[in-house]
Amino acid sequence: MSVMEYIPFLDSLIDLFTTQQKSFQKFAHLLWLARYPILKGIGTTLAISTLSIVFGTILGIGVGLALTYGRRLVRWPVRIYTDFIRGTPVLVLILASFYILDFVGLSLTAFQAGIFALTVFCSSHVGETVRGALQTIPKGQAEASTALGLTFFQTFRKVLWPQALRQMLPNWVNTAAEMVKASTLLSIIGVAELLLRTQEIISRTFMSLPFYFLAGFIYFSINFAIELFGKYVERKTAIATHANSTDRAS
Repeated sequence: MSVMEYIPFLDSLIDLFTTQQKSFQKFAHLLWLARYPILKGIGTTLAISTLSIVFGTILGIGVGLALTYGRRLVRWPVRIYTDFIRGTPVLVLILASFYILDFVGLSLTAFQAGIFALTVFCSSHVGETVRGALQTIPKGQAEASTALGLTFFQTFRKVLWPQALRQMLPNWVNTAAEMVKASTLLSIIGVAELLLRTQEIISRTFMSLPFYFLAGFIYFSINFAIELFGKYVERKTAIATHANSTDRAS
């Protein structure tokens, strides 16, 4: 084939490259103009995720303790609560927290209702994780602690919790990541988190694919940071456990 026959092909490649370059420049320009809404959306997403994970973990520890060591009058209501919440879609919990609570007189803003719903949802999953981790610990350790005169909370803090923490970390990381992803559902009740901000930008710029890709990358980065945090805590607890074992052996 002669060189002249390649000219149309080269022209098409140049046109494609030029078009892509212009599209990227347009996206970069629009992204710069939309930087403040995106940053506000990221901040709202981080606030919702952090608060729901922290409050859900604290409440979930209490749920796990009640399921493992509570008496029947405490354990059965908590079991019903856990099974009911885990079997309910998180979207239903969000809508119920926003509309039903307002109907019965408990008025919450969309932000507060979203955090409440995600906290409840997180607590049920963390509670089951804590219960499973505590049940892997031999009962003799708790009985020995009681024989030494330790109270239940001293036993939990010094004996049971350090061991249960390592067992529950992988599931806790998964639950925390689910809370980040579930925060996108709060856009339905008007919470201006990252997804809603992204959709508002797309409605003005009509560049759906680049901005959705950017939002997906941001969510991935947040979940990846949670995973790194979980691995860091796991290394710290592993080092502490190894050090304690060495001290006992010596």
